[in-house]
Amino acid sequence: MYPLIAPSILAADFANLQRDIEMLNGSEADFIHVDIMDGVFVPNISFGIPVTEAIARHATKPLDVHLMIVQPEKYLTAFRKAGADSLTVHVEATEHLSETLKEIRSLGAKAGVAINPESPITLLKEVVLEVDLICVMSVNPGFGGQKFMETSYAKVSELKELLLRKGSKARIEVDGGISNQQASSLIQAGADILVAGSYIFKAKDPVACIADLKRMK
Repeated sequence: MYPLIAPSILAADFANLQRDIEMLNGSEADFIHVDIMDGVFVPNISFGIPVTEAIARHATKPLDVHLMIVQPEKYLTAFRKAGADSLTVHVEATEHLSETLKEIRSLGAKAGVAINPESPITLLKEVVLEVDLICVMSVNPGFGGQKFMETSYAKVSELKELLLRKGSKARIEVDGGISNQQASSLIQAGADILVAGSYIFKAKDPVACIADLKRMK
């Protein structure tokens, strides 16, 4: 089984964002991963609704919007209108996770939940039938270019076992520090979607880099 690839636009050249989006449009990428950071839930600020709208105007790939923000339920409608095809919220950032996921689906978007490295997979057991994807963070969220956490393989395997046990069809996404060195092991552990930022955008040939990741198994 080959993975789906979601390049993270956080690692793009913001002064040439349209150029980089058009590069992704012409690549084998399956999604464009859009990291929204508020400086509260994570110690960094990336961009918000206007930039997401600008990305959507030029993107031909679905936008995989990752809300690393507190109280994400307040902004679901706005990000959906801005062009999000899927909306992922953190299990650690919302008090009423099930209701938030239902609202995302009611907006016509795919519903995702993300989990930080230090949070146990057991936090997800009540919602695995309510989500389309689960994002396992393989770095501490908030900054690009971090080193991949080796403990992530076991976490993906544990999550895969939970999904099989519960009969969930949710896809497993892994986000943070991923290169071709981790891809095969993550796929074997159960990952379906690989998010990669710096590895792709700093490559001499990003399109070839994406194609290489697509063929990992």
